[in-house]
Amino acid sequence: MSIISVKAPAKINLYLHITGRREDGYHLLDSLFVFAKDGDVIHVRSSDRLSLKITGAYAKNLSEEDDNIVLKAARLLAESCHQEPVAEIVLEKNLPVSAGIGGGSSDAAATLKALLRLWNKRISDRELKEIALRLGADVPSCLAAKPVQVSGIGEILTPAPELPDLHMLLVNPNRPVSTPAVFKARGENFSEPFPFTRKMTDFASFVRELSYRHNDLSQAACQIEPSVFDVLEELGSDPLCRLARMSGSGGTCFGIFSNCFDASLCCHRIQKKHPDWWFLNTRV
Repeated sequence: MSIISVKAPAKINLYLHITGRREDGYHLLDSLFVFAKDGDVIHVRSSDRLSLKITGAYAKNLSEEDDNIVLKAARLLAESCHQEPVAEIVLEKNLPVSAGIGGGSSDAAATLKALLRLWNKRISDRELKEIALRLGADVPSCLAAKPVQVSGIGEILTPAPELPDLHMLLVNPNRPVSTPAVFKARGENFSEPFPFTRKMTDFASFVRELSYRHNDLSQAACQIEPSVFDVLEELGSDPLCRLARMSGSGGTCFGIFSNCFDASLCCHRIQKKHPDWWFLNTRV
C-alpha cells in the first residue's frame, strides 16, 4: 500500500506587529512569514476508516483524539469534496507544541495537500483557502509555505518580495507558551504596519531593515515564561548572531546568521549550557 508523505515546515514570523483589534476580539496584524526547510511530516495511506497516529520527539505532547487539527482538516476536506473521510494518517511530530512556529497550522495544511492526492480530488484554490481559514488564521499561509506578507487576522496574504537566503537557528526552552495568555497579557498598544514592499536580496541590508521592526508579543511572552527571555539573551549575546527575535507568540526564538557554520557554532555553545532546550539549525 503506497504512502504519500508531505512536509509540514516550521513557520517563522520574522517580525509581528499587532496593528489593531476588531469588535469580535480578533487582533489585526502585520507580519512576514517565512518557512524553514525542516519541520513535521504528514504520512497518509488508504484505509477503510479515519485514524491518526502521532510519532516523533513531541508525540507525547499531542492527543490523537477527534479534536486534533489534523483530523479536523481531514473531515472538513472530505465534506467539501463529497468524499468519505477515510485514511490512515501518521503525524511525525518533530516540532515543539505551543511554540510560535505554526506547527499545528502547518500540519493541517500538509494534511489537506496529502489527502487531496490520496483521494485524487481537485478543488479550487478559493475552496481550499476557505477550508484552511476555518481551521485557523495561519493555515492559509502554510498551504503555500512560501515567504508571504500577512495582514488582517491572517487571511490577507501578499507574496513577499524576493528575500536573501537566511541561515537560522531556532531555539525553544521546551516550555509551552499559551497564545491566548500572551495576547491577554500584552495590553492594548498597537503598532503601525511596516511591510516589506521591495526586493531585498542583500543579506546585510535585509537584516538592517528587519531590525527596524519587532515582535509585539515578546514582552508578554517573557513575562509569562521567563525562559523565553533566557533564550533571547543567549542568542542575542552571541557575536556571530546578526539578529535575535521571538517567533509568533513564543516561545521559539530564532537567530539569523551569515552562514550555517556560524549557526552551528552558536548552537553547540548554547547546547552545552542548556542541553534540555530544543534546537534546529535550518535555512529558509
